[in-house]
Amino acid sequence: MLVKASTLKGYKLQSRDGEIGKVKEFYFDDRHWAVRYLVADTGNWISGRQVLISPYALGAVNNEAQNITVDLTKQQIEDSPSLESDKPVSRQFEEAYYGYYGWPMYGVPHMWGPYPYIVGDGVGNGTLRRESNQDKKAWDHHLRSTHDVTGHAIQATDGEVGHVEDFLIDNKTWAIRYLIVDTRNWWPGKKVLVSPHWIERVSWGEAKVFVNLRRETIKQGPEYTKESLITRDYETGLHRHYNRQGYWVDELAAGKHSH
Repeated sequence: MLVKASTLKGYKLQSRDGEIGKVKEFYFDDRHWAVRYLVADTGNWISGRQVLISPYALGAVNNEAQNITVDLTKQQIEDSPSLESDKPVSRQFEEAYYGYYGWPMYGVPHMWGPYPYIVGDGVGNGTLRRESNQDKKAWDHHLRSTHDVTGHAIQATDGEVGHVEDFLIDNKTWAIRYLIVDTRNWWPGKKVLVSPHWIERVSWGEAKVFVNLRRETIKQGPEYTKESLITRDYETGLHRHYNRQGYWVDELAAGKHSH
């Protein structure tokens, strides 16, 4: 199911032994556009540091109760490697973090290392393949926060078309499937979806996301509204409009090759 990042913000986080706080924002990587950490607002419980929860620890997302289960104890979270509140997520921190929990590192060649999706079996007991030195060299990744990227301009091949208003996150794979683009400065009231697969590059310095699409093509694209049900039919129509292959085709193929 696809859920807006802004909707998940504020959801309660239920650990094995009680509530630990609420969802604050997300860190995602700029290659796979997958959520790598959920940032928890723990109030006064753990202050002065960022409390990061990997999707490996996330269970069911309950939209009615507005909570997400976390398969960790409070003690595990408290004893996990510390990252100061104002510091970016470093490679050293991630290696310590994943080593502490016994989870496989993510990202090469697929979204979740050797797999295009999160594999539950083997997580936590070291049976999944570890990242090799070759993998590390293959990709120098950067993590961005959904909070920081909100507001970035979307640049088509022939000019700006709007700005990033929100993100649609797949709560099973934790992939960012779409950026919700507000085009109100050009076409009042209209919002459209842009897949990260259509992004050519991102200039973080200029706060611009470049897409290899023309403004007119985006203008004529299927509208996204609060009432829009993002069904596979809707997604197929969206991809057909932009003459692009669906991400599910690629992931299905990648899943077959990884077995």
